[in-house]
Amino acid sequence: MTYYESELQKIRGTVYSNQLQLQTVIGIRNYINTNYHNDLNLDFLSHTLFVSKFHLLRLFKKYYGQTPKQYLTDKRLEKAKEYLKTGLSITETCFAIGFECPNSFSTLFKHRTGFSPTEFLKKQLSQGPYNLDNESLGY
Repeated sequence: MTYYESELQKIRGTVYSNQLQLQTVIGIRNYINTNYHNDLNLDFLSHTLFVSKFHLLRLFKKYYGQTPKQYLTDKRLEKAKEYLKTGLSITETCFAIGFECPNSFSTLFKHRTGFSPTEFLKKQLSQGPYNLDNESLGY
């Protein structure tokens, strides 16, 4: 083993000290990515991988810099943009990504992107075949 490999193992051991913790948060993230449209909450996610919800919250925040709820919201908004670009209506998009109320969806969408879903669609249409990226949406 070279000097650099041993140093890399030391750093990896410090940053990712517990492989089980890492697997837990990766598993939760993957679960959110595939089930974002379902009603997910911290209790349900913690039961999915048999871990305390408070421990899960701390781990997820440690490794991803945000809570599972924040990550879920970001994922849903990312998918909402995709659905809106493909021509799905605002109401259909709202329900497809797991929101129960189009008004709360529209409010959150505007708060996070700077555009209401309607404005987003108009901007998308005015740009023609070009896609909106995160910079044009105020990220």
